Amino acid sequence: MPGLVVFGRRWAIGSDDFVLPGAFELFVRLVWWIGILVLYAVHKGQFNCPGGGLLHSYLLVLLILLASIICALSALVYVSMQGTISNPGPRKSLPKLLYTRLLLYLPEFIWAVVGAVWVSDSSVQCEKTVINVIIGTVIASWVIIVFTIIGVVIVFDPLGGKKTFYLTNGVNRNLESSQSGQLLYNVKNTATRVWEKRIRLLCCCIVQDDDHRVAFTSIAELFRAYFSDTDLVPSDIAAGLTLLHQEQDKMESCPKEPEEVLCHSPSSLVTDDLDIELENAAHYMLFAAAAYGWPYYIYTNPFTALCKLNGDCCGNRPTDPDITGSDRHNFHFGSILKITGLQYRDFIHISFHNKIYEIPFFVALDHKKEAIVVAVRGTLSFEDILTDLSADCEDLTLEDVLENGFVHKEYKLVIVGHSLGGGTASILAIMLRNSFPTLRCYAFSPPGGLLSKSLADYTKCFIVSVIVGKDLVARLSMPNMEDLKRRIVRIVANCSRPKYQILLHGCWYEVFGGDPDNFPTELDGRSQDALTQPLLAEESLMVHRSPSYNTLEDESHLNSPPQYPRLYLPGKIIHIVEESSSRRLCSSDTKYTARWSNETVFSSILISPKMITDHMPDVVLKALNSLTQEHGSCISCQARECNTDVV
Repeated sequence: MPGLVVFGRRWAIGSDDFVLPGAFELFVRLVWWIGILVLYAVHKGQFNCPGGGLLHSYLLVLLILLASIICALSALVYVSMQGTISNPGPRKSLPKLLYTRLLLYLPEFIWAVVGAVWVSDSSVQCEKTVINVIIGTVIASWVIIVFTIIGVVIVFDPLGGKKTFYLTNGVNRNLESSQSGQLLYNVKNTATRVWEKRIRLLCCCIVQDDDHRVAFTSIAELFRAYFSDTDLVPSDIAAGLTLLHQEQDKMESCPKEPEEVLCHSPSSLVTDDLDIELENAAHYMLFAAAAYGWPYYIYTNPFTALCKLNGDCCGNRPTDPDITGSDRHNFHFGSILKITGLQYRDFIHISFHNKIYEIPFFVALDHKKEAIVVAVRGTLSFEDILTDLSADCEDLTLEDVLENGFVHKEYKLVIVGHSLGGGTASILAIMLRNSFPTLRCYAFSPPGGLLSKSLADYTKCFIVSVIVGKDLVARLSMPNMEDLKRRIVRIVANCSRPKYQILLHGCWYEVFGGDPDNFPTELDGRSQDALTQPLLAEESLMVHRSPSYNTLEDESHLNSPPQYPRLYLPGKIIHIVEESSSRRLCSSDTKYTARWSNETVFSSILISPKMITDHMPDVVLKALNSLTQEHGSCISCQARECNTDVV
């Protein structure tokens, strides 16, 4: 932060991002230079062979060229190590060093071509060792050149030229308001088109219709709006997440107040009602997991699933439920049967149709609970991802949704789903609530930004949401994402350590654990002016009026009203937390606790390696089964104690 400006455009890389890749290339170049020097010294008098003069000249020039590159790389790495993320002042000479380094690619490229021509010349008949080493140097030169080109493509920002033009002109010129507004509109419009092209490229394998085009435009607008007001490069975000994770772990390890410990004690929160709901949730989570079909079944049974599916799925079915959509080789339906343990005749309707805003589901009879279960699948395809990313709000009318609704006599209606399926199940439950007053819904790991406050309160009497640990999706909403962006900007702007130190320690901490580093994350006694002055001194590297920098000048910006309405999780919330974990060679024993929670607990995104794994359906099912088994064993223990007392 800010993005580096070279060749008159902004790039998706910072001036402090050359430390690690530059150090790696420097190491390779040094080893390469020493190897060539040793070869030249050993074979110095052995170039009298036919073509030896050419090879002698090649090695000599290569040594000089490599020495020049090593000097340029050393200076580039040293300068890139200076300053902090938000203080690029000490790195103001880096663009000139970068130009010098890039210019050296031209003679290196030419010399690599010359070396390839000379080595392939049949008239050269020198010692084979020398020929092989020179072939190796030519190959190494080409590999480094190719990787450099790939790196340039990766950090290329399609909007870099327009951003720089707008920003530099916005600072130095008194544009008319209409001209400035039109220029800003053009920048935003171009940014939307760029994001739309990226999304289309990622989704090139799916058939695109009108719904897809509308979704692409909506998601592109969302990404453009989210990333337009900061000048963070990807490595800044990585450093910010690393700092936030360590800061979060330090706060969690601090001694808690007595009132907080009392409030979260299991004895005060685990009630009979919670135990019943946990048992129901464990039962219905099987249906939500089964909706994923064969991918989930193979994921949870990697060694036996294919054999079982090949043996059972390709045969004729005794009865044929109402199935729509494609299920090649009957793998999806066969997996659903295996996971749920139901029979063919227990399924009323199955839909495998999968498009944007159209999610696969099935309807089945659950004789154990005397319920008709509607299970909605979670995210499993590109279409589902596009549905997830469609963040537009929509009014929901609750009255007269369904005039005549029928259900199996004495069987209640239960709607379940995981992830995207949990959110869809919740909305479906709201729509059907008036027609089926006894309806129940179990939403496992639903998306956080789902319902307004009034609608979330309305669902507390018939929807139960189940969240495990630090699940990211359950905390995923636009206000929470905006809050995360503000936290990242604040913490990287106030940290007084270089980025490479943050990333190196962060990688070590994530892989090997240990104590969180005590990185300064405050202004550390410095005045605001002392911190912002280096930024303002480098007009070519700053984004004028960007909140990335305004946060340093005006803290009120961070507390400005949210751009998006705050949405909440549906229904009553059961939060399952990992209490302890003991890992053995081939297994792990994890203990969980569960408590009733409220929506405010999920108003912030928590950074953790488990923020993704806690969302997985197998982890949710494992946690629920562990809790229900523990509860069952406790009941058995109490029963035995009672019998012993009676005797």
